[in-house]
Amino acid sequence: MTSTALRIVTRESPLALWQASFVKDSLIALHSGIEIEILGITTQADKLLDSSLESLGGKGAFVKELEQALLDEKADIAVHSMKDVTINLPDGLSVPVVMKREDPRDVMVANSYQTFDELPVGARVGTSSLRRRCQLMAIRPDLQILDIRGNVGTRLRKLDDGEYDALILAAAGVIRLGMQERVSEYFDTSVLLPAVSQAALGIEMCTDNQDVLELISPLTHAPTQKCVDAERALNRELGGDCHVPIAGFAQMQAEKMEMHALVGRVDGSEIIKVDGESTAIDPMDLGKELGQKLLELGAASILQNI
Repeated sequence: MTSTALRIVTRESPLALWQASFVKDSLIALHSGIEIEILGITTQADKLLDSSLESLGGKGAFVKELEQALLDEKADIAVHSMKDVTINLPDGLSVPVVMKREDPRDVMVANSYQTFDELPVGARVGTSSLRRRCQLMAIRPDLQILDIRGNVGTRLRKLDDGEYDALILAAAGVIRLGMQERVSEYFDTSVLLPAVSQAALGIEMCTDNQDVLELISPLTHAPTQKCVDAERALNRELGGDCHVPIAGFAQMQAEKMEMHALVGRVDGSEIIKVDGESTAIDPMDLGKELGQKLLELGAASILQNI
């Protein structure tokens, strides 16, 4: 933190800038007189749109340059979509704050169809997620599930240009950008299980910076934090990362946590699902338990083939 301002580093995509601005406004509302600067970075993952996420190292490619800016003391905090954050953080960094979750569901955006069931045989459906791909193929193996890269606006332009018949996107990004009118259908989480930490925003910082921690700590949403901890514990137990077909979604119901998880083959030929609930104080125990159940049911052989 400089003597004049808190510095937020972010990607320069419209959604990432919205998220950074949201954190900025939230902090200004909490701390009278604080000055906050947003520093934009165009990451390699944003530049190399012709390369698959897998070849770039998964969705962690979106955050590593922001993390380096923190380690180089060029910025004080980074704002991330938690589903992009790798399970193992670089030494010296932590994510002490997870904010209240937005709608965790996935959505379909299409110009000529109102529901997923209406899509004709052979329809071209765009998604960048192996997690979505495996679940969609299990439901509709007759569709063409095609890879798509770029920010939300870029993807919508490709849809409008006729390159795809439908897109599957995270509801949170569409809502945050004010594009809800483009949504054709919201998928219930029982149909399309979300990615680990989907729709949650996290704030990353250097672990030893107590002044910054005191400023950002009030933004923590405890129920979301617990759910994200459980979901990331699931991913850690499976040895997975952001670019493998793993889904995990936890919800707090009063003092009880309910969680659903799955691992699937990319072609949708096999999906392994488990569920659980817990009243334990440590939510990570539930995520670990479900990860172990998935491995016992054969998830290891699926993940080894990815």
